[in-house]
Amino acid sequence: MTFRLHLGQVAARTLAEIPEEVAPDIYAVTFRIDSVDQDPRFPYLAIGYNTETEVARQLSEPRPPEAWDARWNYAYFPPSGLEGVRITGHDPQHDPVGAELHRHEAVTQGLWYEDDDAEEDGPREQEREHEREERDERLAEEFHQLCVDVARELHAEGHLVRALGRPLPVILYDMFDPEEMFALTRAANPPELVAEFLSEDPGSEDPEDRS
Repeated sequence: MTFRLHLGQVAARTLAEIPEEVAPDIYAVTFRIDSVDQDPRFPYLAIGYNTETEVARQLSEPRPPEAWDARWNYAYFPPSGLEGVRITGHDPQHDPVGAELHRHEAVTQGLWYEDDDAEEDGPREQEREHEREERDERLAEEFHQLCVDVARELHAEGHLVRALGRPLPVILYDMFDPEEMFALTRAANPPELVAEFLSEDPGSEDPEDRS
């Protein structure tokens, strides 16, 4: 089994396990992209959701957030949306199978390294550090793309409709790269499902688009 296939299977199974009584209240599935100890060698995906009830609660507070923030800003998500209900990826504690698959593929691609690899003294020290940074960047980029692919598959294979009764957006975000969430979410969903979310994308603030 490939790491990508494993992520897709866990995501589909997570949706299928959402209680029937909760499903009608859900308006978005959430993908929080993170890594253990902020180490790109150990990326994981926290799969969750947010509900209309939670948005209404936020907006009923004495000092409520803006409507868009209450609905789409992860800073206001409840645990089900921020922390997720299932973690998959290179997290040995929560997903040992995923951790083994990811490490094997990273080794095969020549992207894996051990901590000792970056602690070499001498003239190659800076070169080794640069190599490690390049590998970190590749690992992060590849995991982001995998998460986009998994979200697309949830749409294409009908998992979202089967589990939740209708097509819903999958919101992808990395709390350490907030602006990336717009590009990731745009790439992962049919445009009609994310139009409201993307209305706050700073990259789309083209004067010609607003004329």
